[in-house]
Amino acid sequence: MTVKFGIQIEPQMGFVYKTVEKIALEAEKIGYDSIWSSDHFFLDAKSEDRNCMEAWTLISALAAVTKKIKLGTLVTCNSYRYPAVLAKIAATVDMISNGRLIFGFGAGWKEMEYNAYGIPFPSTLDRLYQMEEAIEIIKLLWTEPKVTYEGKYYQIKDAFSAPKPVQKPWPPIMIGGMGEKVLLKMVAKHADYCNFFLRPKLERSLEILKAHCKVVGRNYDDIGKSLFAVGIPIFVSKSEEEIEDYLKGIAERYDRPLEAIKERIKQDAPGSWVGFPEEVIERFEYLNSLGFDSYQVMFAGFDEKIIKYSQDFAELVMKKL
Repeated sequence: MTVKFGIQIEPQMGFVYKTVEKIALEAEKIGYDSIWSSDHFFLDAKSEDRNCMEAWTLISALAAVTKKIKLGTLVTCNSYRYPAVLAKIAATVDMISNGRLIFGFGAGWKEMEYNAYGIPFPSTLDRLYQMEEAIEIIKLLWTEPKVTYEGKYYQIKDAFSAPKPVQKPWPPIMIGGMGEKVLLKMVAKHADYCNFFLRPKLERSLEILKAHCKVVGRNYDDIGKSLFAVGIPIFVSKSEEEIEDYLKGIAERYDRPLEAIKERIKQDAPGSWVGFPEEVIERFEYLNSLGFDSYQVMFAGFDEKIIKYSQDFAELVMKKL
């Protein structure tokens, strides 16, 4: 099994475009498979002066300056764009990139952003079923000449969308999340990939997805499994002192006790991605054995230090898996 790595960018942390462009171009040279953007409008209520580039505009710009690295949203919020419009946006990015888009999709969760931007924030179940209708609409617009759709949440009439995506029948659709009863069932029905978070009981989530696949008649192995370590950015070093200094910096950044940060890493094991190269490689090998074939890694900060971190990770871990 070929294991793929992508770099996750969180624009709400304050990135400027030229920094992200440099990170993407260097990632392409190093051999990373993909680069990803989260989809947010701002970091928090106190971040008025902190940059937060719009996700689709950002990956469209990266599509124009890169040649082979894949580009994705991790994940785009369904509620933020009407599905028919999003279908056209995504198809345009797939055209600009000549077929390099991965369509990461989710139901949305950050209520603060909804309220600030005047977007209704329905219940979790409603947001999930809105996402399901959106997937159906988007797939139809990507494959059919003209579409009429009458759903509970969305309706379109005699709609058509060109260009169609370069990738046929559509760019890989990656649904993000681990909700057991509803979301993973939607993955079984609609997704080409599922993006999991690094959480305890990860194995249980995989078994639940397998059960949903059986119910809906889907081959479990046809669904790719990717993993994103949410929370503590990745760091690998041969130096115990460097690792300790890194964790102290993380503790200061999040205003948490150092021991609490260390305990968080232990709780997330076997997928915690801070440590010596051999430790991190061992954890990835375990995750590979569960069926994961792609990973999104996030490095600390929002400046060009990320380039050095990504180079070190590639040499110490990525190229040895």
